[in-house]
Amino acid sequence: MLQPPLETVNLGPLTVPRIWIGLWQLSSPAWGTAPVSRVKSEMNQHYLHGFTTFDMADHYGSAELIFGQFRRALLSADNNIFGEDEITFRRSRRLPLHPPLCATKWCIFMESHIPYTRSRVEDAVRERMRRTMGDTIDILQVHWQHYDNSDYVNVFRYLVDIKRDGELKVRALGLVNFDSQHVNEICETIGPGELLTNQVQFSLIDVRPLYDMAAVCKKHGVKLLTYGTLCGGFLSDPWLGKPQPDPYKDKITPSQRKYLDVITDGWGTWDLFQALLTSLRMIADRHGGLSIANVATRWVLDHPFVGAVIVGARLGVAQHREDNARTIMTSFHLTAEDNQIISNVLARSNGLRLIHTMGDCGAEYR
Repeated sequence: MLQPPLETVNLGPLTVPRIWIGLWQLSSPAWGTAPVSRVKSEMNQHYLHGFTTFDMADHYGSAELIFGQFRRALLSADNNIFGEDEITFRRSRRLPLHPPLCATKWCIFMESHIPYTRSRVEDAVRERMRRTMGDTIDILQVHWQHYDNSDYVNVFRYLVDIKRDGELKVRALGLVNFDSQHVNEICETIGPGELLTNQVQFSLIDVRPLYDMAAVCKKHGVKLLTYGTLCGGFLSDPWLGKPQPDPYKDKITPSQRKYLDVITDGWGTWDLFQALLTSLRMIADRHGGLSIANVATRWVLDHPFVGAVIVGARLGVAQHREDNARTIMTSFHLTAEDNQIISNVLARSNGLRLIHTMGDCGAEYR
């Protein structure tokens, strides 16, 4: 039986699935470890099932290197990927028609007294290409830690020029954890259609993008790439009916410690969170026995300013590929009644006040 097609979105020159595979977990053994061979094998299984876009960064441990090795090996073994016969074969089996897409990041955390010249920016692009073992970066995303250094504007001017010149092949540009004010500033500075994405936290718990960010995205045609959408796995069936974990005694991941604090100290209480999970379980049952994670992810994807959700994949450690695929099969959408049930629970939370306690998108990292 052929796999149903997965929902996609156009980001400038790119057509991508609406769920991306995040490689953050490769940055630390705290999320579990697996042999590199198993990690690459799982990457290949995701790719073959339509999850063609992988999100990584310069500081995600060996993520760029492992992705580069995987992509090079795939193209070496299947170097007729764009041939007529190969395209016909792949279409007949609903397999990807292009190599896996590289979405990586250049993250500037430290203040620098050395100006960011075009040459310095080009060196950063070349380094990303070297580590991902390719001559193309499909989407290069930039994180900038210190807004008081306004060199980020010059960096994006140079990146736009580099992309247009074409000597270094960067297909699309995006941001990471930029707030609404600075997304707007960059878009107005570099011109329309140049900045395509901003990667921020967004979930049923953290709804800060519904404020100014949504308006800025609409104004400039920017799409959000969201992470934390499942709150480290808390928005899933295994936590339904479970007592509140102790972050210092129970075995939970670093991500779960972070999101548990938001759930219980900012958003609401564990009891209210259980009410949310119960409502999501009821909605999932109404759609033919889907998962809580499917419903929580679909809620985020249904916002028009969201391009894709990035799921943290503990490749070789935990497997959620088939469940993720059910979220973006084109027949699954939340109804008005579904959304009202969710809204009734969210109205009892402090979610809409998080922007005042946590700040705008990305503020928690500054």
